[in-house]
Amino acid sequence: MAGFLRERGHWDQATVLQETALTAARRAGDRAGQAGALHELGLMKTITSDYPAAAASLAQAVALYADIGNPAGQAFALCQLGVVHGWTGDYPARIASIERALALDLWTDLGNQLGQAQALNGLGELALRTSEAGHARDQHTKALAMARALGAAPEEARALEGIGNSHLHDGNPDQAATYLRQALAIYQRIGAPARLRIQIDLQRHGLAATCPESHPVHPSSKVPHPPTPATPSASR
Repeated sequence: MAGFLRERGHWDQATVLQETALTAARRAGDRAGQAGALHELGLMKTITSDYPAAAASLAQAVALYADIGNPAGQAFALCQLGVVHGWTGDYPARIASIERALALDLWTDLGNQLGQAQALNGLGELALRTSEAGHARDQHTKALAMARALGAAPEEARALEGIGNSHLHDGNPDQAATYLRQALAIYQRIGAPARLRIQIDLQRHGLAATCPESHPVHPSSKVPHPPTPATPSASR
């Protein structure tokens, strides 16, 4: 029910529901229920921009998931905690949270390589923000291989975009254009709004797009930012 309310924008109701669930779980000594409610509260507090409360709830969820032996919940809560750190500008903490999630080796164990690709792309984007272009390229390259093996077009395009941006950062526009155009082609094929961002970047750097559907985009167009590392809901 909380997920249903959250997805439809009824955030106050979803928050009250999870706070009630958390209280009930504590009274019953249900640690799994507490972890799930805290995780969901962390999501809600992130959405409503109450980042200190979000971080506190998620940190408690991570600890509880670890105590009860739920690595899936622990990894997903860590990824969401990384998102919160990113919104507050604490990139080192965000990187640490995502790396902790990856270190659990959960993704391979559960066959969730898509989750690993998403996390690696997230690390690549964070590395570039801290001017570590080489490290960013390494993370995106790993994500690219996984995404292609899985046939996950959105993550493939995201990885290609990240590699292209790392080359731009290093002053290699020709190499950047190769990757950015591949990303653009995929974004156009799947109808992703991110295609506008690529078109603007290509124009801004004087790298004319050559994809069939490309057309000039005014720099003032509203363009979505790269996604944050994915945070699938853990099994409750």
